[in-house]
Amino acid sequence: MKTRLIISDYLDYYKDAQPITILKHFNKLKETVLSTHSFGYHISKSSVYSSMIEGNPIDFDSFLKYSTSGMNTKSKSFQEIKDLINAYHFASTHTLIKKNILSAHSILSENLISEDRYRGNIRDNDVYIFAGGKKVYKGASKEIVIDEMNLFYKDLSILIEREMTMNEIFYYAAFIHLVFVKIHPFADGNGRMARLLEKWFLVQKLGKKAWFIESEKLYQNRLRSYYTKMAIGPSYEKTNYDLSLPFLLLLPMSLTAR
Repeated sequence: MKTRLIISDYLDYYKDAQPITILKHFNKLKETVLSTHSFGYHISKSSVYSSMIEGNPIDFDSFLKYSTSGMNTKSKSFQEIKDLINAYHFASTHTLIKKNILSAHSILSENLISEDRYRGNIRDNDVYIFAGGKKVYKGASKEIVIDEMNLFYKDLSILIEREMTMNEIFYYAAFIHLVFVKIHPFADGNGRMARLLEKWFLVQKLGKKAWFIESEKLYQNRLRSYYTKMAIGPSYEKTNYDLSLPFLLLLPMSLTAR
């Protein structure tokens, strides 16, 4: 029986393979972005790029144009981005615990999920990911998904309290992202939620400046690589975390990519 989901098994390999001096680049990030744009600007940017990963057709320039002009603001695509922005704002004023994770999902899925019972609640059905008309992944089975999420919440609470180096913070943030998306606990919105959780964890560990890390932009700009490196098994039960290192190494790259 599993007792941990977000594991340290690959941390030594990660430290050996991770080439970026995270603290130096994080400090540079603070000096540059904080002097030029507001918190709201960056939260909007994160939300647009995260939505684009899921196929939303509105890019960031178009989002800014629509927001200013009032064009297309009633469209489902625009409203989905606004909902995600609201979820990021919610996360910015709440701690990373179970009830707030569920609330954040309820907020971001307002226009994404039509049935009330699936917003902010763990699903009661099986879910699949399709690509090219083929089934490529099955989330945690409906019989175990609640138990797996309880383990996830338990691990998360332990990690929030633990003292960590910068490498450890980025390792665990990415592992949280990966485990969550592998469980796929919601009927929809799992990718958006996983990327929000990754950022939320960074903020819990590094402070509010971490909201300005452009991880969502990196993943969207490297979309094929993002999905390829995430593909480490055909189902949750057959996930092979021995293959997770290439995915875990993506996050620090968001500090240097421009």
